[in-house]
Amino acid sequence: MRLTTKGRYAVTAMLDLAIHARIEPVSLGDISERQSISISYLEQLFAKLRKRGLVSSVRGPGGGYQLARHGADIFIAQIIDAVDELVDVTRCAGQGDCQQGMMCLTHELWTDLSHQIHTFLSSISLEELVRRREVQAISLRQSNTQRVSEDFPLFAL
Repeated sequence: MRLTTKGRYAVTAMLDLAIHARIEPVSLGDISERQSISISYLEQLFAKLRKRGLVSSVRGPGGGYQLARHGADIFIAQIIDAVDELVDVTRCAGQGDCQQGMMCLTHELWTDLSHQIHTFLSSISLEELVRRREVQAISLRQSNTQRVSEDFPLFAL
């Protein structure tokens, strides 16, 4: 399957936002620190996510980003689509020129699988992921690690 870093990072950042923006907006710096994604890359992703109406920004002190609608109404496929990412398992990026410029024997099989994956991702909401026990455990660990590095900056080196 070909889902690039862009799609993975967008989903990860949106899940982080869904977890942490329940009380106040979240800065890209906080997401960057917790998820080890560069701020400049997050800025590019969030510009696309905002354009598609998945996030909204809050300016000023205490500003940042928040979900534009409830996490139960945002699905993983929407996030991937918003950053212009394709879920595609064909060798030809869906073009049908997989075998010396012609369609290969298994092209339709892989195209169907790509559609099934997209349908599957369209059925999973951010809220469902937030409620998963393993996601909550990882989020707690990341938050604790972030607090330790803020309290003891020498250890963050």
